[in-house]
Amino acid sequence: MKVMERRMNRASSGSSEFPDISISTERLVLRPLEEADVPAYAEMMNDELVTAWTSVPQPYTEADARDWITRLAPAERSEGRGIVLAVTEFLTQRLVGIIQLRGTDWRVRATELNYVVAPWARGEGYASEAALATAQWLFHDQKFERIELRTAADNTAAQQVAQKIGCISEGVLRGAWIARTRNGGDPFGGWLDLRTDLIVWSLLPEDLEGVSESLADSGFSAYSDWN
Repeated sequence: MKVMERRMNRASSGSSEFPDISISTERLVLRPLEEADVPAYAEMMNDELVTAWTSVPQPYTEADARDWITRLAPAERSEGRGIVLAVTEFLTQRLVGIIQLRGTDWRVRATELNYVVAPWARGEGYASEAALATAQWLFHDQKFERIELRTAADNTAAQQVAQKIGCISEGVLRGAWIARTRNGGDPFGGWLDLRTDLIVWSLLPEDLEGVSESLADSGFSAYSDWN
């Protein structure tokens, strides 16, 4: 495992704001979003599966992406609600997806984790690798005690990621989410809202035991270092 030099800019135990952080794995770099990411981010957010399972506006324009990257996402961190990280390939710097922490409770040391992966990058294990590296950083460096994930009942890909990183299913929130599906009767290919259940998953520090080794057996090292 390659160890990189750490910059001591991390949040203290009493902090209510995440540090300006980058996390490196064997294949990925997780870093703050940059304005140069606008075209790739907008393209990713217009993907049909992203539209179906998220609440992002459609169509998702480059103006939407720029506002999120330059104003809204930085405010999440500065106001203590969470953090948004671009997930990029280490070798190509291409945008693979994002990891978002939101709804952070600093007293309880708990947060909710979400992830989006670009269509061209699916099936490579990138979501699991990025989510696990983020969880390790949260538990080891930020001293968090709980991470929560919520997946739509029919979003099996998101559920597989939760299982791979060691999450435990805690229950179902009935009718708690609005998914979207194509309107077959619309000649313009519009979308229909569809109410669905949410599965609640949790991850505690002890749940990570053995997970890194299991993912390494699949062909990659989940965690290297954070800067």
